[in-house]
Amino acid sequence: MSNLEGDETFESSSLGYAEEVVQEKFSDDECILIKGTKAHSSSSIVLRGANDYSLDEMERSVHDSLSVVKRTLESGHVVPGGGAVESALNIYLENFATTVGSREQLAIAEFANALLVIPKTLAVNAAKDASDLIAKLRSYHAASQQVSSKDTKRKNYKNYGLDLIKGKVVDEVSHGVLEPTVSKVKSLKSALEACIAILRIDTMITVDPEPQKEDPHAEH
Repeated sequence: MSNLEGDETFESSSLGYAEEVVQEKFSDDECILIKGTKAHSSSSIVLRGANDYSLDEMERSVHDSLSVVKRTLESGHVVPGGGAVESALNIYLENFATTVGSREQLAIAEFANALLVIPKTLAVNAAKDASDLIAKLRSYHAASQQVSSKDTKRKNYKNYGLDLIKGKVVDEVSHGVLEPTVSKVKSLKSALEACIAILRIDTMITVDPEPQKEDPHAEH
C-alpha cells in the first residue's frame, strides 16, 4: 500500500492470519482461496451448474435464503408460514367487525376477506383444492381464538398453516415453516398504504381513445 506521496507504508493492524492461501482453478477461472482465518468476517459461496440458466436460478434461491436469514436475525422474531398469519387475522378482524356499529364494519370485513388471497393463491399454485383447505384452515384458527388459555392443544391451532406437498393443514412451527416477522409486518403496512392511497382518489380523468380512421380503400 502506498500513501499520497507514493511511499510504501504498512500498518501492523492490517496484518491478518490464515492457515493457507492457495490459487485454484474453477472451470475457466483462477481463484485465490484464503483458508483458516481467525476472524470469519466474510465468506464466498461458489455455485456450479450445467448452464447459465440453472446458475441464475441457483443464485436467486441462495440470495432469497440469505435475505430471509438476514431479516430473521435483524428482527429476532418469526411467525408461522403457510398462510397462518393471514388466516388468524381474517378470523380476528371478522369478529372485530361485528362489534363496530357503523359503516366502517363493511371496510373491516372486506379487508379481512382480502387477507385470504394469500393462502388461496398458495393452494391454487400448488394445484390443490383451495376452497377445502381454506375452510379447514379458518376452522382451526377460529377454534384457537375461542378457547380458554388452559386448552393448550386448541390454543396451538394458531400455528396451523398449509402443507402444500401433502395437501393438508399442519402445525407450521413443528414443521419448521417460518417467516420473519418484519417481512410480514412490512407487507401488511404496504398493503394498507396502497388501500389508503386508492381511497383518497376522488377524481378520475377518463381519456377517450382516438377514433379510428376509415380506410378509403376498404370495401363497402
